[in-house]
Amino acid sequence: MDIRGLDHLVLTTEDLDRCLDFYGRVLGLTVEETGGRCAIRFGRQKINIHRRPAEFLPAADWPLAGSLDLCFAAAGDVRAALTALREKGAVIVQGPVPRHGANGEMQSLYLRDPDGNLVELGFYDER
Repeated sequence: MDIRGLDHLVLTTEDLDRCLDFYGRVLGLTVEETGGRCAIRFGRQKINIHRRPAEFLPAADWPLAGSLDLCFAAAGDVRAALTALREKGAVIVQGPVPRHGANGEMQSLYLRDPDGNLVELGFYDER
């Protein structure tokens, strides 16, 4: 077997509308609904959104809203992103701070989604 990457993951939310607003309006990801299932897309990845534990089976044994710690690789200027996020009402938990991500050194911003998941935005030096 040769694992090539992450296809998708599942986020459980207690409030679908607030969740989709955060990931769509605040972070600018694409929100979609197909056959009654909601997801958010960015690049070639997606996050499926479930409204309650075991909404679709099979499912994780203990899916809980607010239990994820996600990091998105982001393009652009970290300071401009910080300003834009604040203008959209996002509360920044920490940052910008230096971190070491999957592809090296980056500057990170931390915030929480409406369910309390920790969301990190990692900005790699594009030079």
